[in-house]
Amino acid sequence: MIGKLPAEVTAFVGRRHEVAEVKRLLSASRLVTLTGPGGVGKTRLALRVAGELRRVHRDGVWLVELGELRDPALLAQTVADTLGLRTATAQPAHAAVETCLRDRRLLLVLDNCEHLVEACAALVDRLLRGCPELRVLATARQSLGAAGEVRVPVPPLPVPGTTDPGAVAGSDAVRLFFDRAAAVLPGFAPETADTAAVARLCRRLEGIPLAVELAAAWLRSLTVEQIEARLDERYRLLSLGRRTAPARQQTLRALIDWSHDLCTGPERLLWARLSVFYGGIDLAAAEHVCAGDGLDPGEALRLLDSLVDKSIVTREEHRGRVRYRMLETLREYGEELLVAAGDRRRVRRRHRDWYERLAARFAAEWMGPDQAAWVATWDAEYPNLRAALEFCADEPGEALAGLRLAVGLDEYWAMGGHHSEARRWLDRLLSASSGPSRERVAGLRLSGSYAIWQGDVGPALRLLTEAAHSAAELGDRAEIAYTTHLPGMAALLEGDAHRAAALLGEALNRMRAAKALQHEVNTGLFLGVALILAGDLARARHVLDECLAWLSRRGEVWWRALGLTLIAHVEAAGGRPEQAEAAAREALRCHRRLDSRPGLAFALETLAALAGVRAEHDRAAVLAGAAEGLWHGIGAGPESYFPVFRPRRDYLPRARTALGEAAFEQAARAGRDMPVGAAVAFALEESAQPPSASKAAAVRSPLTRRQWEVAELVTLGLTNQEIAARLVLSRRTAETHVEHILTRLGFTSRAQIAAWVTERRPAASPDA
Repeated sequence: MIGKLPAEVTAFVGRRHEVAEVKRLLSASRLVTLTGPGGVGKTRLALRVAGELRRVHRDGVWLVELGELRDPALLAQTVADTLGLRTATAQPAHAAVETCLRDRRLLLVLDNCEHLVEACAALVDRLLRGCPELRVLATARQSLGAAGEVRVPVPPLPVPGTTDPGAVAGSDAVRLFFDRAAAVLPGFAPETADTAAVARLCRRLEGIPLAVELAAAWLRSLTVEQIEARLDERYRLLSLGRRTAPARQQTLRALIDWSHDLCTGPERLLWARLSVFYGGIDLAAAEHVCAGDGLDPGEALRLLDSLVDKSIVTREEHRGRVRYRMLETLREYGEELLVAAGDRRRVRRRHRDWYERLAARFAAEWMGPDQAAWVATWDAEYPNLRAALEFCADEPGEALAGLRLAVGLDEYWAMGGHHSEARRWLDRLLSASSGPSRERVAGLRLSGSYAIWQGDVGPALRLLTEAAHSAAELGDRAEIAYTTHLPGMAALLEGDAHRAAALLGEALNRMRAAKALQHEVNTGLFLGVALILAGDLARARHVLDECLAWLSRRGEVWWRALGLTLIAHVEAAGGRPEQAEAAAREALRCHRRLDSRPGLAFALETLAALAGVRAEHDRAAVLAGAAEGLWHGIGAGPESYFPVFRPRRDYLPRARTALGEAAFEQAARAGRDMPVGAAVAFALEESAQPPSASKAAAVRSPLTRRQWEVAELVTLGLTNQEIAARLVLSRRTAETHVEHILTRLGFTSRAQIAAWVTERRPAASPDA
């Protein structure tokens, strides 16, 4: 595990004492909570501290953003998702997190806990008791009240007491103002500005970082003196109505109120309506959800850019995808405006409608070539999905729409191992609806399907019985066919391969009659599993070939990878190891495209077993170690995903005997320590490194010499343009090298490359 922290996109100013103090406290205490009002800088301070503690925590520093979460019951699931854990079994998410972190030295940063205080306190207490090497850094507007907690109030930035040039220059609040002002108004600097006016303004703003940043954004249209004068008027108005509010809250509220006043009417409408989004905003979604009643959809981009200019909204870009985001303090303000206007329900319904349509598109297009893009989309939109489902579960009359949304997400939930959360939403929505309907039939069937995968066969069969009755009443042939498929799956999971093959064969015929092609392929693949387990390899190969032909024509990846893995087992059982190896490698390539960690682990285990058959014991040990590292990283094992088709591991004792215990452990450890991308490259023999246990350091470095040079320069903080200049390359070539490094190592950020290089210098440097 490397960790998950966002890169800093603006300069971090001041807080030297606070950073040192929080680091000191975390060295002595296992739970530190940064407290203070919204906008005081708790999150930035926590991220800076966490970034400086990366090397102290061998298993990484992980940020869990909670501002977008509203349901305390999903807290542990959100932590699990951040850590990359897959909760496919019926095991509670908090238990999965505890199991994963039990032997890890890791810093967990829980940001914006104030609305989930009790749930956070309970989870943190459980984790700290069960995970001795875990430390937690939390931010909230109040302390959590957990055992052993150390509370650190975060003060505003120091402001100058006088207009003396030395005092002004040493003020962190003034330095922050000049830094942000220079981005708005190039050339604005202490040498040319009225520093005394800036000092007065920062004192007026009480050093609150968010207030300083908002004020700096106004320099496009106002001078410092004009900002100061306008603020004085705003404070006078504010004090008439909120004399009981703490002074700092009055200050920040005044700043936000005035930022709102400076917006145009359409900008104010957009600000309020954007508050229904959680975790980020896509432009197309904003255009649909926020349009109408005073907002032209074609104006959304211009208005968003204007809100970015005013520091109300931030713009983020990652791998060519642009998203917008609001600080939680500003989102809450917008939500207040939306409620006051009586428009929140309507806009939330439009928000739900957008994601319902997106889910329908996803379901229709999933069996095609764009699966990786769809996975990236839903990963980014997950907080918005939860918000849309919450609306449907809580709002009378919306449950059927919620079921359509939930059913549309089936493939995403299944691939990501979100079985427990999927069941939770489906059961809530089913409880809020009644009477036979296509939505309820699909919801009952899907909830039953997840229950089967989690081993809850009794509840699953009850759900499926109701689904079958309703499907028959509605005359839905595809759903009727599926009610045969799922008992077949239940028989498969109970170990009755012959009965499973009979039921799945019947379901396949019904699917074909109903022309339900997508369900037909799904059923065919699992019929292949049943036939393999029943020993009917010839029929299994025929069924699997039919499925793979259809999937290949569609450009599909996820189910094709499963089919290829099954083909590998058929070929191996038939004494054709070369064909088995080719199928397993192609399955691994498919899983790499989707970054499916369970799929990668299965494919690596298959390749390890095939290496064992060839008596390549060293390679088998490395691949087995890599698979073990992946399973450990997602907090699960193969039985969590494919209980009836566990990887063969009979080669492991032979490898131990052939290599000797010490050499075997060295090779397996080399595999466990590999980054995901490096392990895949090694398995596919894309890496030039020899699979020798005596060369473990080489095994760990899959980079070419040129890639290593680029990675070293990334570690120094150079941009792609600077790397190109240093190595006499084109900028595009430098960008390509960086993308290849990210892909090969399985990373998503330059910070991860830097951490990886730093940990491995100099032993991992590739030979010429």
